[in-house]
Amino acid sequence: MMAMLWAILLMTAMAGCSTTAERPSPPPPSPAAAPAAWGAGTVLDTRTGQPIPLATLLETLGGADVIYLGEEHHNQHHIESALTVVRFLTDRGRRPVLGLEMFSWDGQAALDRQVSADPMPTPEFLEVVKWAPNWGGPYEHYAPLVAAAKAQGLRLRALNAPRPLVRKVAKEGLARAVELPEVSAWGMRPDELVDDPAYRTTILDQLKACHGGGGEERHFVMMYEASLFRDEAMARTLAQEVRTTRAQGDPAAGPVVSYTGGGHIQYRLPIPNRVARRVGDATRQVSVYLASAEQDRAEEVQEWIQRRIADYIWLTPVGAHGPPARCR
Repeated sequence: MMAMLWAILLMTAMAGCSTTAERPSPPPPSPAAAPAAWGAGTVLDTRTGQPIPLATLLETLGGADVIYLGEEHHNQHHIESALTVVRFLTDRGRRPVLGLEMFSWDGQAALDRQVSADPMPTPEFLEVVKWAPNWGGPYEHYAPLVAAAKAQGLRLRALNAPRPLVRKVAKEGLARAVELPEVSAWGMRPDELVDDPAYRTTILDQLKACHGGGGEERHFVMMYEASLFRDEAMARTLAQEVRTTRAQGDPAAGPVVSYTGGGHIQYRLPIPNRVARRVGDATRQVSVYLASAEQDRAEEVQEWIQRRIADYIWLTPVGAHGPPARCR
């Protein structure tokens, strides 16, 4: 069951994105551009279904309090997109805070040191930050984000709850796990864990789709609760950064840039709605779903537009590891 859980948690990272909390509800999207126009480098505005210049997207992001970038894990082109956003902001005198799903709370001190004037050698850093047990995979894929933060003097935030806590939820169930000392010590209170019906339906449907509906219902529910715990944990971290940025009273401070798997921001449900709940619906949030521009993906992209999976869809080349695995 636990092996299935971690496969599923990776699956939810590639499924989608979100929309902004402050935008008025638009009319239904007009017919989208011809699929032939949806090549790598295309940015689609899901309000209209039409391509827009990258410069227009970047200007929009510059006015946000929180920017959500949802990646396909280990796609180097998505890292480059994130770096483009960070460079745009810093070139205009802003000091964004970069929150990364790939690092967990128990590695924050190591992350702080790594962007300081006295960084650790990479092998030591990966050991102290607990890279292998909390995330795994080649660190060099994400090292450019750490390097960019160091070069620009930006703050990095570890967004994720430590994996042992998530495992506790998956094994014990949410209600029991949050009462355990090793979980409650991190300050995750039961009243902060909101079971949103739309979120529940979306996540459970995705979990079952990836396993053909097989397995006991209680296993799917516990995996769903682990997903909820992770998303609330990341939302709490982002909300803390929004409050900290606002408290500075400095127009150059911020925005908060969240870099996670796409599934954590889809349809506002996993993280953005939870951040808005914590800091107020007036928070200016913009979400960007980063996706490989595959030749046979036009219908899927059209569906994302119609359902407004995010405010914007930014199509990129396929990563070196090939198209992402999908269970739809």
